[in-house]
Amino acid sequence: MTSLIRSSTVSDVVRRSAARVPDRIALRFAGREWTYAELDAAVTRAAAHLLSLGLRHGDRVAAYGKNSDAYLIGFLACARAGLVHVPVNFNLTGGELGYLIEQSGSRAALVDPALRGNVEALGLPLDHVLALRDEDGSLLEVAREDAAVPELAVDIADTDLVQLLYTSGTTSRPKGAMMTHRALVHEYLSCVVGLDLTEDDAPLHVMPLYHSAQMHVFLLPWLAVGAVNTLLETPDPGEVLRVLADGGHGAFFAAPTLWVAIANHPEFAAHDLSALRKAYYGASIMPGPVLARLREAMPRLGFYNCFGQSEIGPLATILRPEEHEQRPDSAGRAALFVELRVVDADGNDVPPGEQGEVVYRSPQLCEGYWDKPEETEEAFSGGWFHSGDLVRVDEQGYLFVVDRIKDVINTGGVMVASREVEDAIYTHPGVAEVAVVGLADAKWIEAITAVVVPKGDAALDGGELVEHVKTRLAAFKVPKAVHFVTDLPRNASGKILKRELRDRFSGSE
Repeated sequence: MTSLIRSSTVSDVVRRSAARVPDRIALRFAGREWTYAELDAAVTRAAAHLLSLGLRHGDRVAAYGKNSDAYLIGFLACARAGLVHVPVNFNLTGGELGYLIEQSGSRAALVDPALRGNVEALGLPLDHVLALRDEDGSLLEVAREDAAVPELAVDIADTDLVQLLYTSGTTSRPKGAMMTHRALVHEYLSCVVGLDLTEDDAPLHVMPLYHSAQMHVFLLPWLAVGAVNTLLETPDPGEVLRVLADGGHGAFFAAPTLWVAIANHPEFAAHDLSALRKAYYGASIMPGPVLARLREAMPRLGFYNCFGQSEIGPLATILRPEEHEQRPDSAGRAALFVELRVVDADGNDVPPGEQGEVVYRSPQLCEGYWDKPEETEEAFSGGWFHSGDLVRVDEQGYLFVVDRIKDVINTGGVMVASREVEDAIYTHPGVAEVAVVGLADAKWIEAITAVVVPKGDAALDGGELVEHVKTRLAAFKVPKAVHFVTDLPRNASGKILKRELRDRFSGSE
């Protein structure tokens, strides 16, 4: 068991905090409080229980539930038991749910009781379907037992897999990024250093823990520094505003979709958010006009832009608060353990200011994609990980995201970034949300098409929005068509599923 001497695993994060600050509150959820010592003991009890079921080192365990203390304990218990945690979006059902469980080869599933039927309906050969909470014999019940903490005879190397992080799947079926303990622990340190995480932040966590941003950029790193963490089950904008206004939280992360909903909430201006000191956004691209409105409304709040993807843990670059004044539209510079380049299609570096694909080298990177050797070889070709993100970098190393390469629109032979058109449309006061896609067109190759969610009772028409864009962008970037919808389709991380919009509106007049 020599690896224990130099142990650097995910479960060590809580164990070491428990040794430093055993009596400090680690987690609050739904009226329950866990000190660091209590949380650490709960994780060991839960890990021992999973092993008692016959699960063995390297077995995959799917996790299918909403945010809860039980969900966190389940992840940490898998890490401590040498199992591989497979987080699953709790909104998935049927074939999408079955694909992740089957493709990962999971032997067991940890589920919220309300979701158990979705798993059992699949008829998959799972050895165990275990309730996370709210049921006799649940993992939470085992973790809370007033019993001696068992000894675990498990030797875990930091090179072992600890989680399969399934990619967003905005253009194809999700792929399981194989994350090791070492990769995630390196990423946690990048987060602590680059995002100024401290034990005094009192963060509020509301985004889904099945997504890597909330779990690995914020909750685990804040547990590493010994902060008092508060967790909500779901990210309801009104509830978030109420909790933040209570004054007990100094830091908060939200995906751009939630920040948009908060900024548009009718009670936004009525709430006093002055206790909030640090605001984080990421997991998808923040519309520039929305960020400007937020910064204007809360000028003393420090905003951090967090950019990356699941395969790198997911933090790759950071734009700090003091850097927002000069470069509010930048994604910042490389995180502590990340090295990046911007390259052309042949893998050659492009000059500063020119567009190319950002590629990475980092100990934070995944080992590849689970059971997908061809996709792994393609992504890691040339000794660098290829992100699929079209960017440019300035002379000082600041990254500017242009678009996902697959979302760039070829209109009449000219390449247009969908994000640029979206930002122009977002400046219209009647627009709540927008997604811009390219649809196959005999004349234009791809016709720029805007799909818009109006704000409240705003009366909008396509012609008005087209004229609005004409005053801000060149004529060839103006949408050829505008469609209005009540909401936009999203994946687990809140990213808009543009493939669904392309399918839906192809052939529309």
